[in-house]
Amino acid sequence: MSFPVQLTNRQQQVLWATVRHYIATAEPVGSETLVKEYNLSVSSATIRNAMGVLEKVGLLYQPHTSAGRVPSDSGYRIYVDQLIPPSKQFVQQAEQLLSDRLSGEDWNLESMLRRAAQILATVTGYVALITMPQMYTTRLHHVQLVPVDLQRVMLICVTDSYETQSTLIDLPRSEGEAEPDAELLEQELQLLSNFLNSHLRGKAIAELSTIDWSELDRDFQRYGDFLKTILTELSRRSQAPAPTQILISGLSEVMRQPEFSEVQQVQTIVHLLEDEQDQLLPLIFEPSPFDQLGKRVTIRIGAENPLEPIRTCTLISSTYRKGDIPVGSVGMLGPTRMMYENAIALVEATADYLSDTLSQ
Repeated sequence: MSFPVQLTNRQQQVLWATVRHYIATAEPVGSETLVKEYNLSVSSATIRNAMGVLEKVGLLYQPHTSAGRVPSDSGYRIYVDQLIPPSKQFVQQAEQLLSDRLSGEDWNLESMLRRAAQILATVTGYVALITMPQMYTTRLHHVQLVPVDLQRVMLICVTDSYETQSTLIDLPRSEGEAEPDAELLEQELQLLSNFLNSHLRGKAIAELSTIDWSELDRDFQRYGDFLKTILTELSRRSQAPAPTQILISGLSEVMRQPEFSEVQQVQTIVHLLEDEQDQLLPLIFEPSPFDQLGKRVTIRIGAENPLEPIRTCTLISSTYRKGDIPVGSVGMLGPTRMMYENAIALVEATADYLSDTLSQ
C-alpha cells in the first residue's frame, strides 16, 4: 500500500522507534521514553513534534488522552514495507532452526508439518497455520497389492509426498471358478503390483482415470476389470478431494498476549480457526492487495483482514511448493503488535524448508 504523505528521515526514525518500543512493551510510547531508550540525537520536543505529525497523518494514535501513542494499522504497514529491510540472516537462522529440529525424525509428511507448526508457535508465541498439500497435484510414488484373504486385497498407495493411503478391494471371481491357491495369489498380486508401478509411477492421481487398459499383455488380460477397479478407486480420490486441512498450533501461547485478554474476542478467533477454516483458506493462499508487488510473503495487518474475528490481528503467510507448483501454505496469526522481522523470516524459511523437502 503506497502512503500519500512523504515522511522525513526524522519522522521515519520516530515511527520506527515507536513501533519497536510498543512491540516490546505493549505500553503507549511517549517522547521522553524515546529520548531515553533510542539514540535519536534530538530533544524530546523535536520527537514530540514528529509524533504529532505522525498522528495527524494516521500512523500513530492515542488510546487515551493522557497516554502516549501507539502505532495504527497504517503505521505498522509503513514499518513493514519501508522501515525493516529483508534480513537474510534471520531467514538463515530460521532455516537452521527448522533443519536442526526436524531432521532425523521418521519421514512422515503430516507429522513433519505438525512438528513445524509447533516449532513456529513455540518460538514466536503466535498461532501457526500450515495446510496439508492439496491433493490435485499429488503424484503416485508406489502401489502395492497385499492379500487380506482369498477374496479381498488391500490396495496401498504412497504419494510423492510420502502420504500413505489404503483401501480394500474385492478380488474378481468368475462364476464357478475355484478358490485360488494362497501362495499363487500372492505371486500374481506381486506381478500386478510391479506392472502397476511400471505404468503409474510419477503420474498425477488426477490423470489416472484417463489411462486405457484395453490393450494389456496376455498375462494380465484376465485382470483387466480388476485394474479398472483399482484406477477408479485411485482417481475417485482426486475427483472428490477432502477439504484442505489446516494444522493449527499455538492457541494457548497467543492467549498470553495482552491483546487477547477478552474472552469474547478469543472465542470468535477460536471458532474461526476450528469451525470456519473454509473462510480462512483463501486468505492464506491469495496475495494481499496491500502488499508491495514481488514479495514472497503475504502480510495482512489489522483492518486489511476481511474477516471480522481477526481484524485486530496480523496474518502472515507464504506458499510452499513441489517443484514449481504451489501445494500448501505456511501462516502465522498474532496481534498487530507483532515482532514482524522474526515472524516474516520464520514463515519464509518454513515455506522454503518444506518446498525443498517435498521437491527432493
